[in-house]
Amino acid sequence: MPLKNLNLSNRFLFDEVMEDVQTHQNALEIIFGKEISLLDKPQTEKEFRISPLIRSVRMDVFAMDKEQSVYNTEMQDQKKKDLAKRSRYYQSMIDTSLLEPGIPNYNLLSQSFIIIITTFDLFGFGKYVYTFEPRCREVPECALADGATRIFLNTKGKNDDEISEELAEFLHYIENSTDAAADHIKSAKVKAIHDRVRKVRANEEIGVRYMQAWEEKYYEREEGRNEGEQIRLIRQVCKKIAKGKAKAVIAEELEEELHVIERICTAISECEDSSNCDVIYDKLMENSFSDT
Repeated sequence: MPLKNLNLSNRFLFDEVMEDVQTHQNALEIIFGKEISLLDKPQTEKEFRISPLIRSVRMDVFAMDKEQSVYNTEMQDQKKKDLAKRSRYYQSMIDTSLLEPGIPNYNLLSQSFIIIITTFDLFGFGKYVYTFEPRCREVPECALADGATRIFLNTKGKNDDEISEELAEFLHYIENSTDAAADHIKSAKVKAIHDRVRKVRANEEIGVRYMQAWEEKYYEREEGRNEGEQIRLIRQVCKKIAKGKAKAVIAEELEEELHVIERICTAISECEDSSNCDVIYDKLMENSFSDT
């Protein structure tokens, strides 16, 4: 899809738009309903890596305000099953970067906010906003107050009476970022965000970067066909196991090496849901990584 036709729900456009200090500040103020003053230009695609042996992550838009609060804002337009645990991992990676070595006082950890904007209702309760802060199970009114907050925003929420009109406009705009939609917006901040969107769309240099990014993802998808082939093989193996066939027979019928079938069978046996090919594939990849 051409850059000029993208909605703000597109991660590339979102990152380019939110790289502007005032625009990102406007978005945060809409989300939190209060004034926020950012210290510096937001960092997009910021990489966190604490060790070459530990998986790194790239944050969509990372910023800090004058009170030292940290904001990581992510755009997610594809429903993935790991978003909750991904937010947990992001939180841990951010925390490791907030204290210098040798500092013994953990109270110096900044307040942090993980914000994930989704174009789907991850939790299914029809809310625009799902805010998670740790609380005591036995005493619900007792908050842990560790300064960590994770917020999931849903563009398809239905509880308009529970949030500000401005936030509802912003979330609707994310999925329909056209000039026609912007003409009906009341919020000055959302209109300002749209002005930034228009400038980004018209920028030739950004357009070139978008095409380069599109080509890279195209080749990634081509390489990703291997994953699809693996999942199809897993599905075939599951069907033959259900028929009571031995591994050697399965290997022969599918014209695969026995050790390949054995590894798939091991992954199947280690999964609670032996009918979910995606889960089995993840386990297979996990086992392969452990063996290297």
